[in-house]
Amino acid sequence: MLDTNKREFYVIIERDEDGYYVGEVPQLKACYSQGETIDELMNNIKEVIELCLEEETDANFTEFVGIQKVVI
Repeated sequence: MLDTNKREFYVIIERDEDGYYVGEVPQLKACYSQGETIDELMNNIKEVIELCLEEETDANFTEFVGIQKVVI
């Protein structure tokens, strides 16, 4: 049975100059975290998403449209 209370979020992941993985959730303002591994990052970002949702208002929730690649 599918849980209809679940929400789906996208995480954009980059690697910083120190080798840490940094994740940001574009649907939620100021919702980001980091980790030494992707698994650690994803555990951390889930906690941050829950905190962001506690503070959620219509003003800080946006629709994620997608990512486009541009070659110049």
